[in-house]
Amino acid sequence: MSIVWTADELKAVFASSKGWDVSGISIDTRSLKPGDLFVALAGERDGHDFVESAFSNGAAAALVSRPMAGNTILVPDTLTALEVLGKAARARSGAKIVAVTGSVGKTTAKEMLRRALSVFGKVHAAEASFNNHIGVPLSLARMQRDSRFGIFEIGMNHPGEIAPLAALVRPDIALITCVDKAHLGLMGSELAIAKEKASIYAALVSGGKAIIPGETAYLQVLREAVPEGCCSLLFNGPEARLLDVLSGPENAEIAAEVLDHRLYFRLAAPGRHMASNALAVLTAIAAMELDVEKAAAALNGFAPYSGRGTQRILRLPRGKKILLLDESYNASGASMRAAFSVLKLQHGRHVAVLGDMLELGEHSNAEHLALAPALRECADLVFAAGAGCGALFESLPQAIQGGHAPDAAALAPMVKAALHDGDAVLVKGSYGSRMRDVISVLESNG
Repeated sequence: MSIVWTADELKAVFASSKGWDVSGISIDTRSLKPGDLFVALAGERDGHDFVESAFSNGAAAALVSRPMAGNTILVPDTLTALEVLGKAARARSGAKIVAVTGSVGKTTAKEMLRRALSVFGKVHAAEASFNNHIGVPLSLARMQRDSRFGIFEIGMNHPGEIAPLAALVRPDIALITCVDKAHLGLMGSELAIAKEKASIYAALVSGGKAIIPGETAYLQVLREAVPEGCCSLLFNGPEARLLDVLSGPENAEIAAEVLDHRLYFRLAAPGRHMASNALAVLTAIAAMELDVEKAAAALNGFAPYSGRGTQRILRLPRGKKILLLDESYNASGASMRAAFSVLKLQHGRHVAVLGDMLELGEHSNAEHLALAPALRECADLVFAAGAGCGALFESLPQAIQGGHAPDAAALAPMVKAALHDGDAVLVKGSYGSRMRDVISVLESNG
């Protein structure tokens, strides 16, 4: 069992007279491992109520903000203490640090980076989308001192969220995957979204490199955010471009050029959006002056993660089999259209099962209705859950209207009853739309 933080390090970080060797950092007793430092965060449920359980599960120590029995380190505020520990992890690390943000594609880019960089050395990256004010310092605090690379995903849905998180990470490389209208209702405008995303570049270390999406309408906004003393590289631009993308139902064969290197590789994921994510990642790797051809070879066979475009065969009652395209984790206008393009590539009848894109505010109806042309091109049958998708559903030709319900749970039985053997079924919506409920019903034996 490796030690992430020694007793002496914890004493120094927290100016404490007490410290214990710990092998990990945990904020949840359900996933805590023996030897972890348990951080008792306050929230909907107070972590201090679970300190005793943490010790029962084998925690080596706990960070607390009120006196408690056991191997505890007392701090004024446990979230601030977690940030302090994250800063200390960044300060002691000699790793090349990459920060990733964007309206869509953050987690996919992070996982592509993990895979490609692993051929060059030890990579640290969160297993999940730990991209908020808790997840980012937690991911930093977990970074082992011998990591050669650290990858950190940074998200937002309100103004001013990215800058402080990026300042914790202090990246050598900062990558924006794209700028789109996700969270439009909370941000006010797409320009405001672009400026918020661009704030990641302000945290670059001296001599750092900004990886910029060259096709964005806000290219100038992003370029102007790059600090003096740092340089920028554009993917889908002069430094890196896709030469050809041949997408089949299950994969994409890609030819690309990155800093004069001709690259050929295959992803186990169709769609130009996946190819663009890979191009962004390879541009970042080239910016680190690593062997970009070796990195491209490492991406061969990359497949998306659960809820983000995975494809699998499901067996339904009465011997029916369908191809499920699971995009249930999140949704925006850009990712909806990308998913539609993948559905269009599939064999069989094309069935789209859609949930609302959330956090669009007064723009919700317009943004949902704007999906209609692309949806009509790809779908033979459409099911919709929620108010926004309800407006979209009503705008479609009656011939492709499968059914509408107020929520995913109510929609799911309608979908299952209507499916035929050989259907290709796309399930997509924002996380809060709970489109996973549809998938659960499709997976059930009933």
